[in-house]
Amino acid sequence: MSIYVGNLSYQVSQEELTKVFGDYGTVKRVQIPVDRETGRSRGFGFVEMGSDAEEAAAIEALDGAEWMGRDLKVNKAKPREDRKPAGGGWGGNSRGRERY
Repeated sequence: MSIYVGNLSYQVSQEELTKVFGDYGTVKRVQIPVDRETGRSRGFGFVEMGSDAEEAAAIEALDGAEWMGRDLKVNKAKPREDRKPAGGGWGGNSRGRERY
């Protein structure tokens, strides 16, 4: 399971986030999604810790804590939902359109 970290500064790096969470145990992985158009952080990330106890300690200590001028939102990450492809376009559905 991983930890969701919200309200991150847009300037935060994976190394900085690793260091902060490293105070609570072994950090296995850090992911900070970036906007594909701007290349800028999206303001949230995910951290995987070495054990459930380390996760719980990090969540307890860091949820609501101020870091880099922002109050962090830290909790267990929810499983990613399978999203349907975005609709749009004409899609070949002629319902509601007249054919000439």
